[in-house]
Amino acid sequence: MAGHSKWKQIKRKKAVTDQKRGAAFTKLIREITIAAKQGGGDPAGNARLRTAIDAAKAENMPWENIDRAVKKGTGELAGVIYEEVTYEGYGPGGAALLVQATTDNANRTVAEIRNVFTRHGGNLGATNSVAWMFDRKGQIVVDGKADEDATMEAALDAGADDMERDGDVFLISTPPAQLHAVQEALKAKRIAVQSAELAMSPKNTVKVEGGDAKKLLLLVEGLEEMDDVATVFSNFDIDAEAMAAVTG
Repeated sequence: MAGHSKWKQIKRKKAVTDQKRGAAFTKLIREITIAAKQGGGDPAGNARLRTAIDAAKAENMPWENIDRAVKKGTGELAGVIYEEVTYEGYGPGGAALLVQATTDNANRTVAEIRNVFTRHGGNLGATNSVAWMFDRKGQIVVDGKADEDATMEAALDAGADDMERDGDVFLISTPPAQLHAVQEALKAKRIAVQSAELAMSPKNTVKVEGGDAKKLLLLVEGLEEMDDVATVFSNFDIDAEAMAAVTG
């Protein structure tokens, strides 16, 4: 997971323009709406909604936006009806890609996603063509300046599976049900959490190099820029130099 995690960290640190922040808000609002629709509007009893609201707060989304998205999900306010769709495929170098989308028009979305795959040398696959390569996990990112022993102790005591350093951050993996408990345990110890999410973690990674690495990262970036795409997960492992060449 190291390569893909590093990509996400680099993307997070890049300067955020108003346009990009607006796109991020759109994705977060859709996730809140779907979470509320599926599990109800009370974050205390809906772990997915709680995680989505935490992510929105981390992006400084106004509470009015969050509350409106929750009410659209529960039906208290009228709004567009979204559905969740997962697309699977392969990118350059043989890397597997899982694309999670929220859409009000699945036919439009699949056509646009197929176009991005084709344009960057990838292939959209059938259902379950790559999903078996991933496990659902909670993933928490903590600033690497935090005390390593204290962070690990707090995380493991709260139910985390593992913690590892990846560059200037710690990556903590948890069972999905323990994500919020571990996050709260870290906050109670005043350990700053940069992000927390439910993710699809690859069982094994694929080394991608050279021109394939560049094309693969451009494919991932192209998918992530789509309004309908919520998250992209992959099993690639790309060295730091190749990553830097694409991200600038």
